[in-house]
Amino acid sequence: MAKHLLLILMLFSGIKSFAQNKFTISGTIRDEATGESLIGSSIRIKELAATGTAANTYGFYSLSAPAGEYTLVVSYIGYDTREQKVSLGKSLVVNISLTAKNSLQEVVIRSNKPNNDNVASPQMGLEKLSMAQINNVPVVLGEKDIVKTITLMPGVKSSGEGNGGFYVRGGASDQNLILLDEATVYNASHLFGFFSTFNSDAIKDVSLYKGGMPAQYGGRLSSVLDIKMNEGNNKQFTVQGGIGLVASRLKVEGPIVKNKGSFMISARRTYIDAFLKLSKDSTLNGSSLYFYDINAKANYHFNDKNAIYLSGYFGKDVLGIKDQFGTNWGNSTGTLRFNHLFSNRLFSNTSLIYSNYNYTIQSFSSNDEFKAVSKITDFNLKEDLQYTLSNTHSLKFGFNLLHHNIQPGSITSSGNSSFNNVITEKRYGLESALYLSDEWKATDKLTLLYGLRLSNMALYGPGSFNTYDAAGNITSSQSYGSGAAVKSYLNLEPRFSASYATSDAASFKLSYNRNTQNIHLLTTSSSSSPTDLYVMSSNNIKPEISDQVSTGWFRNFKDNTYEFSAEVYYKWLQNQIDYKDGAQLIANQNVESQLVYGTGRAYGLELFFKKKYGRFNGWVGYTLSKTERKFDAINNGNYYPARQDRTHDVSVVGIYQLNNRWTFSGTFLYGTGNAVTYPNGKYNIGGLTTYSYSQRNGYRQPATTRIDIGATLEGKQHKRFHSSWTFGIYNLLGYDNPYSIAFRDSKTIPNTTEAVQTSIFSTQVPSVTWNFKF
Repeated sequence: MAKHLLLILMLFSGIKSFAQNKFTISGTIRDEATGESLIGSSIRIKELAATGTAANTYGFYSLSAPAGEYTLVVSYIGYDTREQKVSLGKSLVVNISLTAKNSLQEVVIRSNKPNNDNVASPQMGLEKLSMAQINNVPVVLGEKDIVKTITLMPGVKSSGEGNGGFYVRGGASDQNLILLDEATVYNASHLFGFFSTFNSDAIKDVSLYKGGMPAQYGGRLSSVLDIKMNEGNNKQFTVQGGIGLVASRLKVEGPIVKNKGSFMISARRTYIDAFLKLSKDSTLNGSSLYFYDINAKANYHFNDKNAIYLSGYFGKDVLGIKDQFGTNWGNSTGTLRFNHLFSNRLFSNTSLIYSNYNYTIQSFSSNDEFKAVSKITDFNLKEDLQYTLSNTHSLKFGFNLLHHNIQPGSITSSGNSSFNNVITEKRYGLESALYLSDEWKATDKLTLLYGLRLSNMALYGPGSFNTYDAAGNITSSQSYGSGAAVKSYLNLEPRFSASYATSDAASFKLSYNRNTQNIHLLTTSSSSSPTDLYVMSSNNIKPEISDQVSTGWFRNFKDNTYEFSAEVYYKWLQNQIDYKDGAQLIANQNVESQLVYGTGRAYGLELFFKKKYGRFNGWVGYTLSKTERKFDAINNGNYYPARQDRTHDVSVVGIYQLNNRWTFSGTFLYGTGNAVTYPNGKYNIGGLTTYSYSQRNGYRQPATTRIDIGATLEGKQHKRFHSSWTFGIYNLLGYDNPYSIAFRDSKTIPNTTEAVQTSIFSTQVPSVTWNFKF
């Protein structure tokens, strides 16, 4: 690692001539009213057409120019563009605050619309969502939901109603890296997927990378969902929240030291369990069904060069039937970050990160009393640096060390339980990585983003480790002491993207990237559940590898009011993991014996049209795709559809602001049904019907169609108090979309089999929420 850093420093010294005879302007872009940094805000020098940059994750920017008199032009979506004169005779620190537009100005008129990343940036497959968009999209039960909103984007598919997972360009749900202030979130759903773990009140920025991932990201094959929490208002104290039919939320924020530090605390809880107490059913009365989550963040700026941030998330689901069973699961994360400016060109962010996911299942039956526990705990050290070589070169480089501690599902029993104790060994691993990337504006038309990521996965003891053959038989077994090396994998992951502008409003883009994954999810379910099992790469399980190429045409219209893109992609997948027919995964000490390994491929076309400004805005997305897997032990070694394979996927989102008070919205979704395995025969043993199966995922569930509508009524504006009402109807036309389909003997026609469809929402689901802020 030291050698790599030395090479980077030598690179800096060798190209120092780039900066000669130029001076640097640097600083931070913030919201004037709250002091929040504005991620991705645009900064350019008016007199130098080719000079411009974007603020990083912390609002920091840096650009260079020869001595002279200039005008800085700073813009950000939803804010008034600001121009500031600067006299450049030496390097300057220029911090700039922008003023937010009021809502009517925002949607009706906008001058100086920036030519956004849709055309200019070399980054492909990046979707950025504003919280204003997310808050206007109607969702089930009125709880604004980041995950549900991103599934309305092309190339992103929901894993089903009542499920919090999502699929990106043919990848499985565990192949998405979900980050909350840099901490990994392993299960991003509440109440089995009806809600996501992300409270929209606490979120500032949402970025989804579904192709051409920058080199600073790693560890997953398909996508990165990078979510940043609000930092808190450093100007004044504010309180906001909402009261809905099934959940309420509250956020408090304010200065620690005015203009230097702030805090934010946001909490949310459902109260479905309160309704259960009113039930006349003695079983339901006293049962539990709720979740809560807490987001907290604080920051303090010692000076212009040093700042510290502390953030955390704590969430838990509790579900139980009185005196029968109980289950709870939850995520906890913590991130401590230190920002330091070594110079006006070199920005550093050092992070210490904690992440934990665990679940517990208990049975209270006198005959089958047992407790199942599983958890995964991570500790991560990251160092990210950004060095602005010149206005044409921006380097990012760094490293991270990620320690995993996984305890697979263990079962302990007591009393007269029919369950035997199963204690599975903990597994320990260390993922490490070095990365370097450069964004190079080679010409006025051509911009390149290229880099390398060197990753290593090391599995170590203590523990006993078996080696299995293709049939799942143990061929060898060896015990290792604490800290002893068991197996390691080293992978080089190149990343490359390019954008060539054919005009000021159009460009072609091309990207290639390789990703590896060392944390794997094992499940036999068609959708994620709290009891899904995580395992690491081992002496049997190799790292999953993905190679993806994509290209596309990007075009803006009418002064950037409209955006259009057409992308095609092809993805090769190695070392894919599936389970054998009839596999037993839960509480299996030899779970790796139940697995098979193969390859996969995914390819598709994504079309996206978006209107960004005006009273009426929204988007239309369409995906045509194919996703397949190939295993020697499944389907006679032939390709078969993966469970996330869907041929067609259509989403339409519309938002209309009638006036200062009323905003209406609606969504339309259509998707090909999930690939599923149905029985192709049956036989009777001892009076019980047993089904036989042939081709894996050889059938389709019916297609999914849904229309949702919503409306927001803004209250009258007072000096310090503001309120609004949000109304919605989920599944407006009452489509009976399938959640699952099971087979059983017909109750009316002897010797025949009938299919029984289960739907979560087969009727309209209304919602209403009162929101307030003061």
